[in-house]
Amino acid sequence: MRRRNVAVLGYDGVRLMDVTAPLEVFGTAERLGGAYTLTLCSPTGAPVTTSAGTRLVVDAAATEIDGAHTLVVPGSVDFPHRAPSAELLEAVTALAATSGRIASVCTGAFLLARAGLLDGRRAVTHWRHTAVLARRYPSVSVEPDAIFVRDGSVYTSAGVTAGIDLALALVEADEGADLAREVARDLVVFLRRPGGQSQFSVPSRARAGADDPLRPVLDAVAADPAADHSLPALARLSGFSPRHLTRLFHERVGSTPAVYVEAVRIEAAQSLLAAGATVTAAATHSGLGSDESLRRAFLRRLGITPSTYRARFRTTA
Repeated sequence: MRRRNVAVLGYDGVRLMDVTAPLEVFGTAERLGGAYTLTLCSPTGAPVTTSAGTRLVVDAAATEIDGAHTLVVPGSVDFPHRAPSAELLEAVTALAATSGRIASVCTGAFLLARAGLLDGRRAVTHWRHTAVLARRYPSVSVEPDAIFVRDGSVYTSAGVTAGIDLALALVEADEGADLAREVARDLVVFLRRPGGQSQFSVPSRARAGADDPLRPVLDAVAADPAADHSLPALARLSGFSPRHLTRLFHERVGSTPAVYVEAVRIEAAQSLLAAGATVTAAATHSGLGSDESLRRAFLRRLGITPSTYRARFRTTA
């Protein structure tokens, strides 16, 4: 079996979890049968000190990596405020030139943008810095609400934990949904995580693989929870009759389409509230409609009101 080399680029000031989260996902996938080889590199091959103060010993210099299957570029708290060093930029450019696909975690998107790798592409970064990325690099189409974005062979992800979602999606693309699901179960990543970059864990729990007939429907709901996702609308999108679509949902998701859509909308509202949105804005943009509808849904599903959730988990000042 041909192994896929995943190269993760470390450098002084890199966020520790941006490095370790993808490594843990790919490493777990390898342990469970995936064909991966992991390499942690740095621009010169010297150890690096992360933003947490942890020192990481790397496997190789960037110049020693040739033809990686996947290049992972983690982020730094510095990138939204100042440009990366010429040495780091040169390392990214050289690695990207020989890599099959490129993925950034969190503010690593700034490094890709600086290297010209996001020109004319869609991308995302940490919610706190999406406006800065869009303003600084107008040739990049920033999608601020996405957990991760794929544009061709280039992937970008949102906040730190979104790197887990991205890595799982890459494992699924390589090895299939079954292995990706086993990795997720092993890492216990589907517990609800509060914060401004909370993942949409309902879509990630669905059992539809990349080639599953339900996948376009699930992707459409996750991409825009506030759109018309009534049963007739979803049936038209899928090309199935409402009855057959409902049967597929029961078989693959374990619920009706309506219950699934509501669950996605509630998690979207959670993310919006944690990022500082008002209750009204969260109700509108999640697709739950009114404050009262949002309140009823939260009490039924989470046992607390939206206002209480926002006060408890809000991450902005």
